Amino acid sequence: MLTSEDGKFLVQLARKAIVTYLVDKEIIEIPEDADPKLRDNMGVFVTLNHENQLRGCIGYPEPVMPLLNAVVDAAISAATRDPRFNPVTPVELDQINVEVSVLTKPVLIDVKNPTEYIEKINIGQDGLIVERGPYRGLLLPQVATDWGWNVEELLSNTCMKAGLSSDCWQLNDVKIYKFSSQIFEE
Repeated sequence: MLTSEDGKFLVQLARKAIVTYLVDKEIIEIPEDADPKLRDNMGVFVTLNHENQLRGCIGYPEPVMPLLNAVVDAAISAATRDPRFNPVTPVELDQINVEVSVLTKPVLIDVKNPTEYIEKINIGQDGLIVERGPYRGLLLPQVATDWGWNVEELLSNTCMKAGLSSDCWQLNDVKIYKFSSQIFEE
């Protein structure tokens, strides 16, 4: 569990990474004085919003690198490599709100029958990863709350994010993972 001070540090790090990359065309160094727990491998997403509208969101669902490194990389990627948007420009920087979501390790939801997912997923607490063959889609826990979705709508939209049919979650060969996150924002 990270503290609010940790979260503030991560959000400031994400913003600094974006500004430095866009203005100076450089990748910042990882701060030497950071709390050692922020060097643990953790999943993370950096979300950029402009006037409460998504402007970019990229991250690592799995804990594949130290959190500090993942935040820097995800922040730059959210600003410049999200295929849904044009890259953020330096002029936009003052209008962008930075959000950092630090994730728990995804856990496979074990069910005998797909209808059991309805009881095993908590809106506002669980983010989902839907996986079928080479297809994979992820939605953060806050997405369902932001859109007012119930569990079935969250499942359906995660399937569609994976490029699958909205009802694919009812198929026996689909794997669904859940995770939670701590959200920090400016």
